Amino acid sequence: MALCFHYHSSPFTSPNFTRLSRLKTLPNHSSLSVRSLATSNRQSEDEESNPNAAPEKKKAKRLSEQSSWEAKDSDGKDYLYRLGAEADNMNIAVGARAGVIDDLFTGNFLGKDSDIVFDYRQKVTRSFEYLQGDYYIAPLFLDKVVCHIVKNFISKSINAKVPLILGIWGGKGQGKTFQTELIFQTMGVEPVIMSAGELESERAGEPGKLIRERYRTASQVVQNQGKLSCLMINDLDAGLGRFGNTQVTVNNQIVVGTLMNLADNPTRVSVGQVWRDSDTTHRIPIIVTGNDFSTIYAPLIRDGRMEKFFWQPTHEDIVNIVSRMYEKDGITQDEVASIVNKFPNQALDFYGAMRSRTYDRSILKWVDDIGGAEGLGRRFLRQRKDGKLPVFIPPEQTMEALLESGHGLIKEQKLIMESKLSKEYMKNMDE
Repeated sequence: MALCFHYHSSPFTSPNFTRLSRLKTLPNHSSLSVRSLATSNRQSEDEESNPNAAPEKKKAKRLSEQSSWEAKDSDGKDYLYRLGAEADNMNIAVGARAGVIDDLFTGNFLGKDSDIVFDYRQKVTRSFEYLQGDYYIAPLFLDKVVCHIVKNFISKSINAKVPLILGIWGGKGQGKTFQTELIFQTMGVEPVIMSAGELESERAGEPGKLIRERYRTASQVVQNQGKLSCLMINDLDAGLGRFGNTQVTVNNQIVVGTLMNLADNPTRVSVGQVWRDSDTTHRIPIIVTGNDFSTIYAPLIRDGRMEKFFWQPTHEDIVNIVSRMYEKDGITQDEVASIVNKFPNQALDFYGAMRSRTYDRSILKWVDDIGGAEGLGRRFLRQRKDGKLPVFIPPEQTMEALLESGHGLIKEQKLIMESKLSKEYMKNMDE
């Protein structure tokens, strides 16, 4: 019995199979795609059909003449690749800003506005639109801050050592931060402001890096927005000071070292990037506030690095500042002077707290108008959403009401100092 075999075309006998078998001998390329395979097949078929055809030169196709995705730096290297290699930011949305960089690559999945660098800058810098009204700025305070900022921005023209840091210190509640913010608003300065709470972290080195990043952000404000800027750190001694047996952490040491290095090299600031000769920043003045700088590491506050300014407002300063505070209440400057004389040796925040305490009775009456304390949260939130809250009427300020609240504050201060309940609860506490 004869066996009959019928020949059928199969992929194993096609020319494509021959080319596929050739690929097995090539090095393993994990990035080989179906599109590249198909392109290779078409090129091979063209070569077989027309072996004498001259190969065409491949033309580099640009996305557009102004595309930032193919920009080169001064060394002829890919600019975006260099930025990615130098930075530790792995967010793919960086720079994807609609209308500025190719909308094709922005897409809806990244959002129409994905420039997180711009958003970060807007959050870090601070403007002072909330400071509405006419406030008093002490002339001595104004002269010190203005001189420090101007000296640092024209330091190249001055044949002298200019300290980078201005340390404003003094008693509690004397308006160091508020006076500084008023001066920033007057000068048109858009500062980067930090607090002592940012000087510690569970990650070693993070606060020092944050200071350098904020410093460079202030430099970008000067370069990109054309505004004066500075770095301000509030309550520096609370974050770096040594009180009793407090522990010194690695972050404390790195923060101190970072500030010392900034004071010595204000135009060369690294945030973990590759150093380049052209990588220089603008000299940005630093202003720090605190209550007791004797608790801070001495080499940081030495002359040449930090200019020290002790702020203790005079009687005239206090009267002028408080009179501006009470001006809308109809309290004259002579009445303010009598109030200040009635409560001597008090910080500026005392007179602000005294005025705030006169609102207590009006607030309690307003609570009664919305149904009392029972179920206050539910009524308050629901009525606030519906817009049916009663109008709050501020109290009319009088000398009697202000003096009454002032005596109440003095009584609370004495109770704290005289009671000292800590002695009752901690018998072994030293005197």
